[in-house]
Amino acid sequence: MTLQGDSLKKAIGETRDKWGWFIALGVLLLIFGGIAFGNLFIATVASVYMIGWLMLFAGAIEIVHSFGVKTWGRFFYWFLSGLLYAVAGFFAFYNPLLASTVFTFLLAVALIAAGLLRVWVGYQHWSEKGSGWIVTAGVVTALAGLVIAMHWPVNSLWVLGLFLAIDLVFQGWTFIAFGLALKKAI
Repeated sequence: MTLQGDSLKKAIGETRDKWGWFIALGVLLLIFGGIAFGNLFIATVASVYMIGWLMLFAGAIEIVHSFGVKTWGRFFYWFLSGLLYAVAGFFAFYNPLLASTVFTFLLAVALIAAGLLRVWVGYQHWSEKGSGWIVTAGVVTALAGLVIAMHWPVNSLWVLGLFLAIDLVFQGWTFIAFGLALKKAI
């Protein structure tokens, strides 16, 4: 057995030994998902704050990066790009309700565009097996975007929180299933 194979075997063994932690994390995520489902408005605001933090952080990194660029034109491009990100991140904290409205609209547009792209790709490969699933997934995604867009801006108070809650629940079940699979493998 090679050194790389031994390292991989060791890593897999260490992961199997931690199966209980995966289940505990899964249960915790399920609890957080239930809390998020219980108050979608608070979950939406939490989502906006998280996006705001990420945008502030990305903006700061781009601003710092701009000072390492050699030409003035590129410096201003990176600096202004970073400044825009940082201002948008600050805006998310300053007015999270308005930010949730903007983010919900962008989510609807992204879902519609992604859905239409999937439909197009599915039709381009119609002769291949499984392309119907791609088209179906595209139609469902585009319809989800249309439903969000049709109820916008009223749904901006809960849509992002709903997505967060659903994600937390699915991640929780995933970690629980993974932990149980690791336990069986021992």
